[in-house]
Amino acid sequence: MAALKLRSLRRRLLVVTLLTAGLTLVASGLLLSALFREHVRQQFIERLTADLDQVLARLEVDPQGLPSVDAAKLSDPRWTRPHSGLYWQVDGAGADGKPGLLRSRSLWDEDLAAPQDMPGQGELHVHQVVSQRGEPLLLIERSLQADGAAGPWRVMVAASTDPLARAAERFDKALAGALLILLLLLCTGAALQVTLGLAPLGRLRLALAALRDGQTQRLEGRYPSEVQPLVDDLNALLDRQASTLERARAQAGNLAHALKTPLTILGQGATQASASDTARAELPALVLDQVQVARRHIDWHLARARAAAAQGSGGLRTPLQPVAEGLVRVMQKVHAGRHLSIRADVDARLAFAGESQDLQEMLGNLLDNACKAARSQVLVSAMQTGRHLRVTVDDDGPGIPTDQMAQALARGHRLDETTPGSGLGLAIVQELATLYEGTVELGVSALGGLLVLLVLPAA
Repeated sequence: MAALKLRSLRRRLLVVTLLTAGLTLVASGLLLSALFREHVRQQFIERLTADLDQVLARLEVDPQGLPSVDAAKLSDPRWTRPHSGLYWQVDGAGADGKPGLLRSRSLWDEDLAAPQDMPGQGELHVHQVVSQRGEPLLLIERSLQADGAAGPWRVMVAASTDPLARAAERFDKALAGALLILLLLLCTGAALQVTLGLAPLGRLRLALAALRDGQTQRLEGRYPSEVQPLVDDLNALLDRQASTLERARAQAGNLAHALKTPLTILGQGATQASASDTARAELPALVLDQVQVARRHIDWHLARARAAAAQGSGGLRTPLQPVAEGLVRVMQKVHAGRHLSIRADVDARLAFAGESQDLQEMLGNLLDNACKAARSQVLVSAMQTGRHLRVTVDDDGPGIPTDQMAQALARGHRLDETTPGSGLGLAIVQELATLYEGTVELGVSALGGLLVLLVLPAA
């Protein structure tokens, strides 16, 4: 169920944004709280250090070499109030070596429990201790070697850390409230951002629904730069599908029209054969002739349909050299009686971005026409320029006048009626090349005859 919910882009963006914002705010809160506690602790230590300096300034030595502090000169009244939370204590020994102990009235009948290690001369030590009453204290101490004393004196000042804890608690509460308000603002901003950011997708969905219902033929309107390429690609796909559909309708009509004549002739022949013995004897030849005509038309339209289907499929690759050399061998056998020199000069690295059958259909028609017109030689060559193949077929035949070259590409038109053929070869080549977004051009060959340039997409 959770996986299904996360299929929504809106939910995904909101979940990721809220999780990121929540984790960031929690980490920020912990960091700010730690920084505040450390800052307050350092200020507390600085205040205690000032109190320690005040006690040291009031420290005197009596005639017996024992320390004494004039408590009346200490400024803070908490020194004299029992268990006030601010305490001082001096541990030392007199000239006779007897230990002495001085402490503030605020300690009452308790002692500050200092660690065993005595700080070095002039060093300042900071400790976290607990009083005999269980009160948490922050204690700082410094050692002092007085003249006439048997040993160093340990001067200590301590204060309750309860105010620190209360201040940190108040800060944490205020910080939590502020971060909670910030989280709510971030959630609101994220919701608005996701809603506004995905609004174009909603408009695109409505446009697709209108397209599906037949209200429009294309996706209209302008979209953000991240969505517009998708809209342009969809419109290009729609245009291609419309063009394909139009071609399919045209081909179906052309095929029906092309087959109508052979069927009409066959019907008339069958009617005449029923009434005449002569017509009955001619009927088999008539049937074969019209079947060949119908087959040529069907092959023509099947080639167009196959090329149109191949045009929409990507990743096709047909090496050019094997196809060219195979067709050259076939033509050498077909036209063996004429002793033609038929050669193919094609680089093995060249490849056609399309179906092998279509390449054979186009190149085969061009080679067959060239061999029929050639006197002694035919040459197939190819080169690649950018993303296109340029395949040329040259012959040394009579060629075609330049003013009749466009007419030669017309479907079913034959300039030379003395050679066999249907006149569909060049037209089929041109139609297949057009479906692959290529071209067919006629020119004058360096061999003296016709040059046919076939431009196709390179793989």
